Amino acid sequence: MIERALARLARVIAGASVRFTVPLEPPERQRAYFGNHTSHLDFILIWSALPAEARVRTRPVAGADYWMRGRVRRYLATRVFHAVLIDRGGHGALTGHAREESSSRHVRDDTVVPSQVRDDARGAMRTIEAISRAMGDGTSIIVFPEGTRSPDGTLLPFRSGLYHLCQLKPELELVPVYLDNMTRILPKGEVLPVPLLSRVTFGAPLRMEMGEAKRAFNDRMRDALLALREQ
Repeated sequence: MIERALARLARVIAGASVRFTVPLEPPERQRAYFGNHTSHLDFILIWSALPAEARVRTRPVAGADYWMRGRVRRYLATRVFHAVLIDRGGHGALTGHAREESSSRHVRDDTVVPSQVRDDARGAMRTIEAISRAMGDGTSIIVFPEGTRSPDGTLLPFRSGLYHLCQLKPELELVPVYLDNMTRILPKGEVLPVPLLSRVTFGAPLRMEMGEAKRAFNDRMRDALLALREQ
């Protein structure tokens, strides 16, 4: 009930129109929905735009430092979105109610994924492996390959996380999702959204090609997102 109500509310606040360039069938197929990133509302809007059958199988990947701060955010992240939260500061960054919430019997064991320093390649790979385990055989995820929010809506270079995830899950279906006008609805550094019109466009599914190099893969995924911007 609360999931459906929140999905409707998110679309209303963002004034979102949703477009699928091709049908995403079957809904139970495991996918990574990857989008451009400009605000904290991005994953909520993608999640709310999914058909209900796909939404219940989809978990956003987000930063624990933001979503475990404050009772409302923690509740939404752990009880509604069932997010896979990346503890970018290590478990020591979770204190007080955040640590209590992360260990609650109502919260999945894989909700908070410890991460290492971003420049630590081995630590980053362990984070990708933990996300892969959280996905299991049937859970889809929402990710943002830029790794950070763009301050002006410009699509930033992709980091390597999606590439390494596909090496662990070569059959994973990759769906580009372009979010238009989210920079103005909740700009970086703002707290309250400003109701405006936005657009969510889902592209055709992609897969990693056999033997594809990281740079070629990242360029192809980034180009797929940019192509949706022009549609």
